[in-house]
Amino acid sequence: MKLVIVESPAKAKTIEKYLKEIDSSGDFLVRASVGHVRDLPKSNKKAIDIPAGFVPHYEVVPGKVKVIHELRGLAKKANEVILATDPDREGEAIAWHIQEELGLKKSKRIVFYEITKEAVEEALNNPRNIDDNLRFAQEARRVLDRLVGYDLSGLIWKKVRYGLSAGRVQSPALRILMEREREIRAFTPEDYFVITANTETPRKDALTLTCVEEPRQEKEAQRIIAAVKKDGLTVAEVGESEMKRSARAPFTTSTLQQTASSRLSFSPARTMAIAQRLYEAGHITYMRTDSTNLGAPARAAILGQVEKKFGKEYAVPHVFAAKSKNAQEAHEAVRPTRIVKESAGATPEQKKLYELIWRRTVASQMADAKLLKTKITAATKDSSVPAFAANGSRVVFDGWLKADPQARGEDVELPKVTNNEKLTTINVTAEAKQTTPPQRYTEAGLIKELEKRGIGRPSTYASIMKTLADRGYVEKEGRALKPTDTGDVVSTFLEAHFPTYISDTFTAEMENELDEIAEGKREYVKTLRDFYTPFQKDVKIKDKEAGKITDLGPAPKEFLCPVCGAKMVYKLSRQGKFMSCSRFPKCIGARTETGEVISNEPAKPIGEHPETKEPIYVLSGRFGPFVQMGESKKGSKKKPRRASVPKEKDPASITLEEALKYLSLPREVGTHPESGKMITASIGRFGPYIVHDTDFRSLKTDDVYKIDLSRALEILKEPKKKRGFARKAKKE
Repeated sequence: MKLVIVESPAKAKTIEKYLKEIDSSGDFLVRASVGHVRDLPKSNKKAIDIPAGFVPHYEVVPGKVKVIHELRGLAKKANEVILATDPDREGEAIAWHIQEELGLKKSKRIVFYEITKEAVEEALNNPRNIDDNLRFAQEARRVLDRLVGYDLSGLIWKKVRYGLSAGRVQSPALRILMEREREIRAFTPEDYFVITANTETPRKDALTLTCVEEPRQEKEAQRIIAAVKKDGLTVAEVGESEMKRSARAPFTTSTLQQTASSRLSFSPARTMAIAQRLYEAGHITYMRTDSTNLGAPARAAILGQVEKKFGKEYAVPHVFAAKSKNAQEAHEAVRPTRIVKESAGATPEQKKLYELIWRRTVASQMADAKLLKTKITAATKDSSVPAFAANGSRVVFDGWLKADPQARGEDVELPKVTNNEKLTTINVTAEAKQTTPPQRYTEAGLIKELEKRGIGRPSTYASIMKTLADRGYVEKEGRALKPTDTGDVVSTFLEAHFPTYISDTFTAEMENELDEIAEGKREYVKTLRDFYTPFQKDVKIKDKEAGKITDLGPAPKEFLCPVCGAKMVYKLSRQGKFMSCSRFPKCIGARTETGEVISNEPAKPIGEHPETKEPIYVLSGRFGPFVQMGESKKGSKKKPRRASVPKEKDPASITLEEALKYLSLPREVGTHPESGKMITASIGRFGPYIVHDTDFRSLKTDDVYKIDLSRALEILKEPKKKRGFARKAKKE
């Protein structure tokens, strides 16, 4: 029996179907690892042995113990184990982790960029070993991101606010958003007037012209209007020029995300999830790629389809050079695996995305579109009055636009006029407008900007967007990304103290170095040491030098403290920016960001504990809302019992029953039968957990309020993370 291990169950199902066609003996068994099986812990810097050469100590991903156990059992029975994870660095790393975790001394690695019978068969006939360079590149990125996250986040907790984070790539992305936001804040709008003349040609055709200048003063606008009404407009020039619009390159990950956002309103994460399903079902090639290349067989098939569907004159071969000099180990652009299939997908979303990919791919091998651009210029007798103009175009030959008509935009076809023809003025109007600030980035726009600056890679764009949103650093206003107060404070702190590490140049150079590790041109340990040694030193310096951010600047003068009348300052809480008395903590007067008074009266209890009869309060503190049993009394050694409120819960809606539930933690689950010590369940800084003696275990799926002794014992029996080195450090 030959065991084939892939990442997803859907992919396993598709590959299994093709393997049965290739080998009817039923000798192949396909199973899924369901993504990563091991990873670095999120909150333990000691998991990376820096002195030994940045050696990571991996632990099994929560919930994957059962999967590994099953795969290990099947691997022992198999004559051959074939690792068929995705064809990129992440896939190479997953293959290596599976090999290590299953204890495989010998395994075969196969890759394919499309899940078709032909591609699977070719891959089986050309197996290779795991590519250590690709794996080291992924490992370097993971270790680097963890180290930066550990150190920067820890510093921000101290200097800004507990619970915040910073990342190697998310921070430059946030900086870009904040730079645009500051431009918007500094922008001063100016008035201007758009003057439009509705006219009629001698042949009674309607023609709308717009003044080529936009006067800033209403007086000047009225002067122009009066001149046109008095003298009318005469055609001064008619210009026509033929232009070509060339076919666009097939989709890369970035351009697919951008186009799906603008045309289908899909977020990058949603686009990638839908594309993943299409890939696993065998409909499209691998969706993480920097390449715009199409293989020769694919180009031939596309040209044949174009000729058959649109005509011979439409079929023109094109070869597109890679946009990125550091294009990753991707085989081709994103394209359909069977170009003859114009529609594919199991859901409406999948069908829409597939059609988008199909149209772009087909259009890439089609003739240029030819358009006739027309410009009509008209003027009055008074030479001091600016000219009026109208622009339009018409399609002479649609070319590739026939396959992708949405890319055409709006064409305005102008009426026929000749020089010196007098136009009849119907009316002339001036519309008062104001100049507008630069637009905020959309997700698609930010991805385009990151790609242009060399920040991030295809596999990271969607996760960057998600991280910024999950951390509460950005919020959406329509489709635009607006930094929150928290995002503003974090970015400002990093720009002030770590400008080098979040700069475009530094981040792009680091990406290039990771690419060079993948190519075998750069050594893992030296790369990380060259980065981390000065970085760690800078963090220690800033830890001593940088002051804690307590105030975010003065509040508007009209808002005085509602308690003592003193000036107010802005501060940051988990709920956002608010105004605090400048005399705090001597005075606790506060207002919302918009100036509404925050009540300083003692909180009213929502009820009392049924047994102790102590009052229960819902309060707000430095780290967010919490419930409290009993009253805080100055000088008292006895502290009231408190419990955090879940992030997703509205504090105003908390019932007494819910408050008692939160206060039930930590709770005793039961006594361990071997040690006789109590097992306790609670919620800590990093989420729910159980603890027996010194053995802490995170709860990922179990309810911390309901877990019983038998389930707790099962979790405690699960093997803990491996302590051995994942690999030996290379000598430099």
